Amino acid sequence: MRDSIAESITNTVADLNKSGLVDDITMKNIERLCIPKVKEYSPEKIIAIRKKLKLSQAALASVFNISPSTVQKWEQGNKKPTGASKKLLDIIERKGLEALV
Repeated sequence: MRDSIAESITNTVADLNKSGLVDDITMKNIERLCIPKVKEYSPEKIIAIRKKLKLSQAALASVFNISPSTVQKWEQGNKKPTGASKKLLDIIERKGLEALV
């Protein structure tokens, strides 16, 4: 339900922005407040993201500043990404590696 409310608010403010009733700064602030909930990542999803970006396990680990064995454990299902790693997965899944540059 939280997601649908946040989406509704964002869409409404975006329409108001397009019509000139809400400025760009307010629009950005609303978007920041309505940040989507970061989802959980299955081993299969992590592998799919890594392959889509054409990265090795070591290269993905380097992007996240973690050990390659951690990425390997994620992909084997022995460990789950948490905190900043989960957020970074979300960002690169939605926006690509360019978002981190």
